[in-house]
Amino acid sequence: MSGMNPAEFANIRQSEEHFWWYRGMRTILFRMLAPYLAGRPVARALEAGCGTGYFSQLLQHERHWPVVPLDYSIDGLQYARELGVHDPVQGDIRALPFATSTFDIMLSLDVIVHLQRGEEHLAAREFARVVKPGGLVVVRTSALDILRSNHGAHAHERQRFTRGRLTALFSDAGVRILRCSYANSLLMPVALAKFRIWEPLSRTPATSGVQPVAPWLDTLLHTALAIEAGWLGAGYNLALGQSLILIGEKLP
Repeated sequence: MSGMNPAEFANIRQSEEHFWWYRGMRTILFRMLAPYLAGRPVARALEAGCGTGYFSQLLQHERHWPVVPLDYSIDGLQYARELGVHDPVQGDIRALPFATSTFDIMLSLDVIVHLQRGEEHLAAREFARVVKPGGLVVVRTSALDILRSNHGAHAHERQRFTRGRLTALFSDAGVRILRCSYANSLLMPVALAKFRIWEPLSRTPATSGVQPVAPWLDTLLHTALAIEAGWLGAGYNLALGQSLILIGEKLP
């Protein structure tokens, strides 16, 4: 069965507004997107795999985008309704319940990693199908198999991607790649030590990594992402990292 562990929604909901990773990765995403949004009207947007709906709410209320939030899980959509997110839709990213060429931009953040290997091709084709020609396809995903972790196992992460594999996936689906870069790179040595040394030696069970940390540590970790946001926002890519961000344009 594909999909995220339903138990993780509660952890995400209590952390995603202030937790260092969520704040930092949102900044990185918006900085990378900025040049491609300039002069591009967004009459209708889709978040495919909205989870608790918090990011859709930000887009609806802060950016005033008419966003359709979609998720497979009724648990996630319940949180979205409690947040007051407008018009959440239950649906499967492998067979989106929308007509062809409906949206100006489609975003899917850390969702395709929860699909069984091979099903990502279905999702990529659907993402491209529902976007208008010339519209944007924006995908963030976990990167590099060597960075598999107990948190990933707990969240039911079933695959991770390299830059080459991700760009090929969406190129084959009819998307022209505008940019694809790794992110969350500065903290990669720490992640490798934790995931490949500490967790195996300590036999730490699979548990959520989305847990509050001491304020000083939250600030320190967020600073690393803020530095990357400046680098990526200036147009430079990162050669390796824990995440990948792809921005593409649907071909005519």
